[in-house]
Amino acid sequence: MVRRPLVRITGVIVFVAGVCAASGARVEISAFASNTLSGWQAKSFSGATSYNLVEDSNRTVLRAVSSNAASGLVKKIRIDLRKTPYVNWSWKIDNQLEGIDETVKKGDDYPARLYLVKSGGALVWRTKALNYVWSSTQQRGSAWPNAFSPKNSAMLATRGVADTPGHWVVEKRNVREDFKKAFGVDIKRIDAVALMTDTDNTGRSARAYYGDIYFTAD
Repeated sequence: MVRRPLVRITGVIVFVAGVCAASGARVEISAFASNTLSGWQAKSFSGATSYNLVEDSNRTVLRAVSSNAASGLVKKIRIDLRKTPYVNWSWKIDNQLEGIDETVKKGDDYPARLYLVKSGGALVWRTKALNYVWSSTQQRGSAWPNAFSPKNSAMLATRGVADTPGHWVVEKRNVREDFKKAFGVDIKRIDAVALMTDTDNTGRSARAYYGDIYFTAD
């Protein structure tokens, strides 16, 4: 099923006045390790990816299972990137989606992705999404525009085809710098964080695990 990512992006976060702003040297986004999904909202685009808290490697993590589906979990939270520009997280996948082309619409699926959204407010065409993905076919460090919405959504492979599934890895990225490289703009905040394991364009299946997410000053 062909979907429309600009609708997806704006559907994930239409900024709501009064959403709380996070501050401090460390901003917690998730509390999976404390066995809670508080603050996260489900958003379906095509079918339903299953998200559940499970025990893995002696801790509680989020497990995502997708079979020809695309749905995610979204948390609306304003992060001041001038104070905490670094996003930190860990993840693991059970399988890659071999043989696909992620740069075209039919291959726009990922076993694991974390994306950060800067809302355009009423000017929805100004909404930007930076996608950190575990790529099945691209090399780690590769970047490319989203096949459906190249002006609004950018993809960055923090893990790639050479990274072996089945192992936990820890990630840390400077979000402000990555947004600047992807879109040529210096943003000072983001308005939402989302997780998604999606396989609707390729009709495949994937399983991934996500550890806790947090922002830091350095």
